[in-house]
Amino acid sequence: MSKIVVTSPHTKWGRSIGIAIAAAVVVGVFVLAFIWPGMTSTIKDFPIAVTGDAKQVTAFTDALDEKAAGRFDVTTVDDRADAVTAIEQRDAYGAVVLSDSPEVLTASAGGTVNAAVMTQVAAQLQQQVTATVSAGVQDGIAQAAAAQAAGQLPAEQALAIIEKASAVTAPVVTTTDIVPLADTDPRGVGFASAAFPMVIGGMIGGVLISLLVTGVWRRLAALATYAVVAGVGLTAIMQTWFGILQGDFLLNAVAVGLSLLATASVIVGATALIGRVGIAVGALLTMLIGNPLSAATQPMQFLPGAWGPIGQFFVPGASTTLLRDLSYFPDASAMEAWLVLGAWAAAGIILSFIGHFRSQEVVHVEGALETPRTTGSLAAVSA
Repeated sequence: MSKIVVTSPHTKWGRSIGIAIAAAVVVGVFVLAFIWPGMTSTIKDFPIAVTGDAKQVTAFTDALDEKAAGRFDVTTVDDRADAVTAIEQRDAYGAVVLSDSPEVLTASAGGTVNAAVMTQVAAQLQQQVTATVSAGVQDGIAQAAAAQAAGQLPAEQALAIIEKASAVTAPVVTTTDIVPLADTDPRGVGFASAAFPMVIGGMIGGVLISLLVTGVWRRLAALATYAVVAGVGLTAIMQTWFGILQGDFLLNAVAVGLSLLATASVIVGATALIGRVGIAVGALLTMLIGNPLSAATQPMQFLPGAWGPIGQFFVPGASTTLLRDLSYFPDASAMEAWLVLGAWAAAGIILSFIGHFRSQEVVHVEGALETPRTTGSLAAVSA
């Protein structure tokens, strides 16, 4: 007895090669999206505050313009207290206090890159102070020697002046960390590492709810439940367990939950509106656009062009900024980040309703078209 084997037709050669090329292009786009911000970023427009005597401030800013043109955005403040306030409100990433005891103020909680830049500023300031003092010492020695040679100054007095000038040393520039990282995350590794998993977490929630839950109200209930449970759970892990987040637990939980909801709701809403292609749209917005522009590991000013500020209007950028502000910069205004996340979450919910009512309209129209056919058929049978 012969057996009949049914096999599916082979994929055409052209289609096979085309799929392979398309896959390679997709991988290339993903890699480009992740490495582009880091490879094209430059130190520019780094906001710092400066306070001190007018002549000292002018000399310092002139030195910056000469050696680091375009790298710093300098704001002059009245005193050290104002410089500290500017840092705590995130109007400045660091500050320089010019006085007899020069000081550089940093905020390592703002990011390791910020702290590294201010360390370079401290080194440059130390060189400038040392050069200025050294020049003054050499000038004093030269004047004393010239006065002695001209008979205007006794040798003993000239020698005393020279010895006194030679003993002068440049003051040491001190560095003070105004907003340090927590002892539980001293290098900021945990905070930086948590940014990407949160992006993936929001996507996972959106994809699962889109595929496994049917009905607009059930999807919204699932989104709300997911945001609450995941928000509390992730905050417990990041704050209670590892000490990555600081500050008020409940407020952090709300921020984490809203961040996840903002990503998940957009995916659910896009799926309700255009079908499963909406999942790809959500991934595109979050992974290929929002995440590379989030400035999670560097100042947003360092990204090319206007991409830094633009990135703050996407979920990854807004959530990273919000959690950093809540943990370390409570005096900074976080209103923009709250509004951005809320807007994305609301947009996803609105899309869900639009998709729901559009589906209802299609079903209603199809039913209306089929009714006369059924009636006519029954009439014919009766006849």
